Amino acid sequence: MTDRDKYNINLDVKFQHLERIDVPSVVAACTEKWQNRTLTQVNGSVVRLGVVEGDFHWHKHDEDDEFFFVLEGKLLIDLEDRTIELGPQQGATITKGVMHRPRAPGRTVMLMVETTAIQPTGDP
Repeated sequence: MTDRDKYNINLDVKFQHLERIDVPSVVAACTEKWQNRTLTQVNGSVVRLGVVEGDFHWHKHDEDDEFFFVLEGKLLIDLEDRTIELGPQQGATITKGVMHRPRAPGRTVMLMVETTAIQPTGDP
């Protein structure tokens, strides 16, 4: 099994425009260690919900920036020269082309905003 096989990533848009998005119910339905759900699409971007614990692999997105915003827990984003630590109500944007590795020492709930073109597991 590769790193990429241990994630449960769903790219299908779960909520259409004008629908109420109930984040607690989506979080409650997440039972695996690393789950990523696409909540909605806004123009050329999507809002994704991550319910995660453990380490993601090192990766980058060559053409697009990526925004992380923590709702619950703690997210560490390793960069090649430092680590960004995010707690509840904190966020950070990772610039396109920057190698990074998200880590969650305990169960963490976060929102991610990125273009529809991004593959969450990174570019080859």
